[in-house]
Amino acid sequence: MFHTYLLRCADGTIYVGSCENLVNRVASHNDGTAATWTMKRRPVQLVHSEAFPTRAEAVAREKQLKRWSHAKKAALASGDTERLRALAKRRT
Repeated sequence: MFHTYLLRCADGTIYVGSCENLVNRVASHNDGTAATWTMKRRPVQLVHSEAFPTRAEAVAREKQLKRWSHAKKAALASGDTERLRALAKRRT
């Protein structure tokens, strides 16, 4: 399985990534060897993950989530589906 995940960094930012081994990847973020962004914002905490059968699907979801606002990612991370729906509505 492949995973798309959200990490809450120590400074409150949300990092989006994808990987094959989620446990090892989160550990790598926390020991400072995974990404420059998280290395400077440790410790990080896994706040959301989704599993996919292929790497391509996980990467596609990662790209989608990276385009979201911080508020929308935070709503997803907290499981606030009402807020997520409200934020997802198109503004005309």
